[in-house]
Amino acid sequence: RQVQAVCIPAIHLHMTAATMQVSQKDFEKAQEQLKLLKKDPGNETKLKLYALFKQATEGPCNSPKPGMLDFVKKAKWDAWNSLGNLSQDNARQKYTELVSSLVSAESAVRKEDASPEEGRHDGYETIIVTTKNNITKIMFNRPDRKNAINHQMYREIIKALEEAGKDDSTIAVITGNGDYYSSGNDLNNFTNIQPGEMKKMASDGAVLLKEFVGCFIDFPKPLIAVVNGPAIGICVTVLGLCDIVYASDRATFHSPFSQLGQSPEGCSSYLFPKIMGLAKASEMLLFNKKLTAEEACARGLVTEVFPDRTFQKEVWGRLEAYASLPKNVSILNFSPSLSKQLLRSTEKEKLHEVNSKECEVLKERWLSDECINAIVSFFQKKSKL
Repeated sequence: RQVQAVCIPAIHLHMTAATMQVSQKDFEKAQEQLKLLKKDPGNETKLKLYALFKQATEGPCNSPKPGMLDFVKKAKWDAWNSLGNLSQDNARQKYTELVSSLVSAESAVRKEDASPEEGRHDGYETIIVTTKNNITKIMFNRPDRKNAINHQMYREIIKALEEAGKDDSTIAVITGNGDYYSSGNDLNNFTNIQPGEMKKMASDGAVLLKEFVGCFIDFPKPLIAVVNGPAIGICVTVLGLCDIVYASDRATFHSPFSQLGQSPEGCSSYLFPKIMGLAKASEMLLFNKKLTAEEACARGLVTEVFPDRTFQKEVWGRLEAYASLPKNVSILNFSPSLSKQLLRSTEKEKLHEVNSKECEVLKERWLSDECINAIVSFFQKKSKL
């Protein structure tokens, strides 16, 4: 439309008016389409939509800044305020384009769901669970959120591990959908919490985390992590509880606890020094050292690294070979499950003790000013569009 308007003032005025009319019509249509979306687009996208809608209907941010502890209102205010003097016409256009992209993405997902994967388990929204060729695969499935683990996802992973421990599969595999393995704990778990509810949030979170890590400790079969991309936080620390860790050469491993005002979990305070030595473990857990896949392999956290271009083919070919072994064959002439129980039985009590202690410390950290300020800072950065 802008090209048509060049150098012809009369037509330029006419086209601008027509464009504004179409833009307003599309804007109203986009609002209706947004209501029809079945999948939550995630808090980051919802903040963008909120900010663009406010800018399109009211202009630049004109409300007072909320208090620091009112995470939700503050995140909304920051998102709107970050748009500055963006015109209402441009805000309408950006809002419409964003909704259109969400509608297109959801349509594509619906087409995939129309032909479900063989052996897929029902009852999960944030993960995909399949059993095929004696392998139960648990795939993190929030690619739009870099597979960040929210409360629902924690509970679904717990359920999937409990079911996989009892089914007829030989091994279980955990991996991620998309570019990330997992970006760790979703800090949106800390939103929508009033100051008077902070203690309950911390207590409930510690209980959930303890149960989550406990499922890894008690899992009776060989548990293999297939790390397809960057891994952060809790999904890194529980790797020490897995029996094998295969990684793509584009994977990285990061546990930024001190950066977020938090402390180690997943039994990493005990297992990481055993796996890689105290100095190397401290570099990761205390000083936020991010490891490449090769570095993680050299330190013993990763079993083997594969080129990304052949990663899936090589790893899954190997896993299918493992899963097809006769159930009475293993290095100890028992089933793989019995072999694992012998290897881990002496450690179980200690691991549960460490898990309990780590969760108690974390509960205290979540209530600290340092942690609260770090989370506020996180949302401030995220709200900048």
